[in-house]
Formats: sequence, C-alpha cells, structure tokens
Amino acid sequence: MKIIVPLAEGLEEIEAVSIIDVLRRANLDVTTAYIQNNPVKGSHNILITADKSLESLKPVDFNCIVLPGGMPGSEHLKNNDTVNSFVKHIYSKGGYVGAICAAPIVLGHAGILYDRRATCFPGNEDQLEGAIIVDEPVVVDGTVITGKGPGCAIPFGLELVKILAGEEISNGLKNAMQVYWM
Repeated sequence: MKIIVPLAEGLEEIEAVSIIDVLRRANLDVTTAYIQNNPVKGSHNILITADKSLESLKPVDFNCIVLPGGMPGSEHLKNNDTVNSFVKHIYSKGGYVGAICAAPIVLGHAGILYDRRATCFPGNEDQLEGAIIVDEPVVVDGTVITGKGPGCAIPFGLELVKILAGEEISNGLKNAMQVYWM
C-alpha cells in the first residue's frame, strides 16, 4: 500500500502530523508532498517539511490519498489540478480516498461523494456535493473515509490503519498510544 498525503499552505497541523504519524507507526509507505512551498506553513504557523513535490509524483504509483484539512489549506487542495487528478485517479482504480475536517470539500469538488455517507467540519457540508451528510467523528463508505475535525485526527488515522493494514495492527497502535476514548 502506497499512500500520498498532499500538504497545502494553511493546513491543519494536528491533522497532518497525527495522521502521518499513525500511518507510519503502522509501517505503511507514506509520502508527503507539497503543492506550493516546502516547508509547508500550517494555519497555526507551524512549518512541516514534505518529502517531495506533488508535481514530481505520479498518481499511478499510489493506491491511497489522504487529505488533511484546515483553512485555507483545504481550498488550496480543492483548487489544485494535480491534487484533483490524484484523487480522481486513485478513486477510479479502486484505491482509498481519505479527507478530514474541511478537506472533504475536495472530494465533493471531484464528484466522488454522490450517494456516499460522509462527514466534515461543521459549515462545509454544502460543498460535499451529492453526499449523505453524517454527524459522526469518522465515516467509512466503501473506499471513501472522512473525518470531522482536528480532535478526530487520531481515530481517523487508526481507522485508516484498520482498513489498510488490519484491525490487529490498528488495535495494537491504539493500545500502544494509550487511546482510550474510541
């Protein structure tokens, strides 16, 4: 399983770092990619250094994409043709597409939420075109995984691990990380 995590200026740092960390703790192959500048400046002025530029990568090399939220990071992701190309390609070949907080707007914009259950940060629901909006921390519908916000980043990451690496590994991480509330 090869996972790409695009990072845009104005991203929510808790979501990006927590999700990348949890996926890497599960020994999954995660590549972070910047779409504007490197290091990437988050919405709370924390700099995150990405592995590569998204432009230097190809969607065919990945079978999962995970989009951290935050504003204006999610808008930057939504308005980036390369990000949209990755989302559509990975989804169309049966790969997993994850987005948390405001980032599900990218999935709505890409047209892949029709008749799918999804969640997002409150106030962004109108941009999840065609989605069945669900008020839950993490929602899985087929190969689409969405999360509600920063406080859901670790449960979202653990759900991704469960899907991509198995429940045993996810439960092992949950115990090792002392996650009690899920």
